[in-house]
Amino acid sequence: MGSRQIVAVLQIGGEFTTDDDGRMTYSGGEAHAMHVKSGWTFKALKHEISSTLNNLKLDTYVFKYFLPRNNKTLISISNDKDLKRMVEFHAESETTYIYVIKKVDNRVIMSPVADSSTPADSAITGTTPDRSKRQKICASWENAITGVGQVFEGPKEFRDALHKYAIAHRFHYRFIKNDSSRVTVECTDEGCPWRMHASKSPAKKEFMIKKVVGSHTCESETVKSHRLASQKWVASVIKDKLRDSPNYRPRDIANDLQREYGLSLNYSQAWRGKLIARKELYSPHEEACNQLPWFRDRILVTNPGSVATVVALEDSKFRFFVAFHASLHGFEHGCRPLLFLDVVSVKPNKHWKLLAATSVDGEGDAFPVALAVVDDESQENWHWFLEQLKASLPTPGEITFISTGKSGLWDDVSLIFPGSYHGYNVNFFIEEFKTQLDGSWSEEVKDIMVEHLKKAIYSCTVNEFNHYIELIKAESDKLAEWLMEAKPDRWSDAFFKGSRLGQYTCSISETISDWIPNRYELPVVQLLDTIRCNLMETIYIRRESSNTWSEVLTPSANQKMQEEVSKALSLSVVCSAEEEGNSNVFEVCDGSVYVVNIDTWECTCGKWHASGIPCPHALAVFEQTEQNPLDYCTKYFRTECYRMTYAVSINPIPDVIVPPASADLSQSVGLQPCPILTRRQVGRPKEKPADPRITIKRAVRCSRCKGYGHNKATCKVPLTVTAAVSSQV
Repeated sequence: MGSRQIVAVLQIGGEFTTDDDGRMTYSGGEAHAMHVKSGWTFKALKHEISSTLNNLKLDTYVFKYFLPRNNKTLISISNDKDLKRMVEFHAESETTYIYVIKKVDNRVIMSPVADSSTPADSAITGTTPDRSKRQKICASWENAITGVGQVFEGPKEFRDALHKYAIAHRFHYRFIKNDSSRVTVECTDEGCPWRMHASKSPAKKEFMIKKVVGSHTCESETVKSHRLASQKWVASVIKDKLRDSPNYRPRDIANDLQREYGLSLNYSQAWRGKLIARKELYSPHEEACNQLPWFRDRILVTNPGSVATVVALEDSKFRFFVAFHASLHGFEHGCRPLLFLDVVSVKPNKHWKLLAATSVDGEGDAFPVALAVVDDESQENWHWFLEQLKASLPTPGEITFISTGKSGLWDDVSLIFPGSYHGYNVNFFIEEFKTQLDGSWSEEVKDIMVEHLKKAIYSCTVNEFNHYIELIKAESDKLAEWLMEAKPDRWSDAFFKGSRLGQYTCSISETISDWIPNRYELPVVQLLDTIRCNLMETIYIRRESSNTWSEVLTPSANQKMQEEVSKALSLSVVCSAEEEGNSNVFEVCDGSVYVVNIDTWECTCGKWHASGIPCPHALAVFEQTEQNPLDYCTKYFRTECYRMTYAVSINPIPDVIVPPASADLSQSVGLQPCPILTRRQVGRPKEKPADPRITIKRAVRCSRCKGYGHNKATCKVPLTVTAAVSSQV
């Protein structure tokens, strides 16, 4: 017998039914074949079964078999002796069946079982078809609620127990009161008097059932139970099976819940429950790691010249960087040499953040240059993003960066982009200043101090800056000291060496947030592709709009130029520095004397350098010397430059949702983003034609006069005319 082996058929996933004579029949599930040797230990048997069932974890399963010619009693295999007996009992049999049965709450999901030490008669429980459904409900749920005095840890635990109790006893309930201190429910059946109230105990430590009124008179096998199966409950029930069978279909989920719990679910409820279970089982980072390499390749194929990089990190985390060719071309040939570094928190997507480098076009609108998806806003992620940004820019040159300065950006920008300039985001800096104004300040004084700060920020001369700092210092030495410690060369035009050209903030965060739906969470590929689609549309709209412009400057720059020209009408100009042989330096009187140098495009007021558009003093000089002021505007405000910004389009990626059929199936499983979960609108759905643009309405024609637009009942044509028309017909 040492070398004796038998052929065993493993049965898993099915169910037992009992006939009237007590015989048990197994149906459904899957079957696998294996050999069982007489010398095996029980541990070796479990290892072989697990290997045969694709490395299934067997901690929550038990093994049963029938004796030869006895289908009324199931025998358990739980140790080496049980295994040895099974091999001996089936020594003369060609095959034996081993049933792998799942346990729930330390109990086997079936009642008619017995082990090798239990008499057969006491183990068999007759099950008729009418009662089979009710017996499949977990017996412990029937006593989840015992009555007055039962204690729970809190209201959540009470609601969970009540839910199980309602499923076991098949009734619906509604909440009368439902908060953190009390819960009152009643049966939804009008004729049923059942009602229950639970609240915190007097000691405020435990949640207790205080009152139960009446008993149920509405219990019925025909009650519709789909309302009891909430999405989270369905997810909790199917989670283990979904882990073992990733291709668990919603239709199978609905059938299993109907068979095992007597609950009727439609396809959408089962699908939503599977979606929640899938999110709990599989991290969004894991799905993103599978999707992003494919998406990166599609970007590079459909948009040549783009830069896309994906880096896999530990714990299924990742970094993804993308800069489309259209964005890089627009920044190089049309945008100001100005980049805003922002972090965008998309509210529904809590698992990752967007790092953005955004420039500004000639109209002052945001122009995204590069984006990155990371898990958090850390210094390490920002450093990596700046390295990718530098590698993607054709000619870095001297760039002015604007940011909050957080996460080590002050050091990283100067390290990766040496020779560049870096300043504060003005809105952020003003908000930081407001935090220094504690509750001892009145609202009126706070507003005055903020106004002084804004004027200090926009001051173009040192004297003007010092004036407003002194006003702040007169109210608080501490505030003035805080401002000076923040380094004015990072936030005031009087000291800032970079070129902001009048742009102090950027609204890219609000723009991207408007592009992303806020009702549901998008997979990372759909999130990025949604941004791509909106950016593609924005480029097209702005390009088409600029084609209608006829002025040299963009509309906003042209309007600002006209405002400055009106200020220059009352200024007087005198030529100066003739003795030095320089006739292009002028003095302009405006209360004070300002010196304008046409050769260097500078004025001592500082506004020409700060805005990129000639100040009123320079315009007064141009008026006297009969020069064209448009020639002294920075090129970034010209219509020609604006059109270059949007000259290149972003190409579509037509197969984002469904990967190509030639892709490896083992790799394409994770590439298909989850369907978008939308909230059903309130009210009855409105039926609309498939395409309203081609809907054709039949013209109404009168049967009396043969005219159009009315019928016989509303016809006002005299009968004589009608008779004449009929005779002609």
